[in-house]
Amino acid sequence: MEFKLPLLPPNTELETPKILKQLAKAHRYLAELKGTAKTIPNESILIDTLTLQEAKDSSEIENIVTTHDDLYKENIFIESKSTAAKEVYNYARGLKLGFEIVRKERLLLNKHILTIQKELLESNAGFRTQAGTKLVNSQGKVVYTPPQHPDEILDLMSNFEKFINNNDFSDLDSLIKMTVIHYQFESIHPFYDGNGRTGRIINILYLVQQGLLDIPVLYLSRFITQNKSDYYKVLQEVRTNNDWESLVLYLLKGVEVTAKQTITLITEIKVLMQKHKVTIRTELPKIYSQDLINNLFKNPYTKIEYLENDLKVTRQTASNYLNKISSLGLLEKVKVGKVNYYINSELINVLVNV
Repeated sequence: MEFKLPLLPPNTELETPKILKQLAKAHRYLAELKGTAKTIPNESILIDTLTLQEAKDSSEIENIVTTHDDLYKENIFIESKSTAAKEVYNYARGLKLGFEIVRKERLLLNKHILTIQKELLESNAGFRTQAGTKLVNSQGKVVYTPPQHPDEILDLMSNFEKFINNNDFSDLDSLIKMTVIHYQFESIHPFYDGNGRTGRIINILYLVQQGLLDIPVLYLSRFITQNKSDYYKVLQEVRTNNDWESLVLYLLKGVEVTAKQTITLITEIKVLMQKHKVTIRTELPKIYSQDLINNLFKNPYTKIEYLENDLKVTRQTASNYLNKISSLGLLEKVKVGKVNYYINSELINVLVNV
């Protein structure tokens, strides 16, 4: 019998004892992460660095693989010769655009999701209108056929929008709702391409919309990449056996694990910022400022123009600052053609290895 995707909310018990136990852990570490993120003086440091990291991890799930070097070059408009880096960079732009929309509107509507997906793929294709989309496994076998008729897709997306934005529509806990939202979006599969990446952006934007985080710093993509076969299995088990519990537990565990990792990451960034701060203030007191420190941590790869703009100094002064900091060993100077850029290698090391 062909599976027909039901409307939300799910007609099943989602607050089982196992789920409630895991839910408490997920909320605890998410709240701790929200507090830890506030300890970084400039929110753009975390937003800019972590969105790129998330973009890389999320794209990897779709086998769009790039190196950190190519990605950060793309971010500062240094030619990286990598199509994947460009796609990953677009993901980060789409995520940041979505965050600005949600922070301003406190809503996540279908028109916003379409805007994010357009930024992600540089395509205006919109929701699917042609039949033929199927999900296949690595052996090429069809494992799931999402809704095909454009009217059904629109009806499901209208219901999806209501479930996200109308808190009276369902009294489920917000984190449990996030897991339902993720399943439903991936099952509707409303776009020709980019559904997985858009769905993972929706996860974090929903947490911000619900006030569980102030800025987008919790990303499940690394957890999903490390537990990829389980991810596809729990999604499919809802469709074949109505096994919601396994899916909800999987994603709530992902929130707990990822929140812990991100707390550690932010703490390491904070320690490294303090180290750079003390060194520059001691060795180069005439050029020290908090804005300078912020620039070096907002942009793991930076260049003269960025310092010019952030510090409102001349090009010569910005170049002088960066060269002096490089001479202390805090930055690595790299030349490409006639252009210099500067790498905060210790920050890259933290981002890659924590």
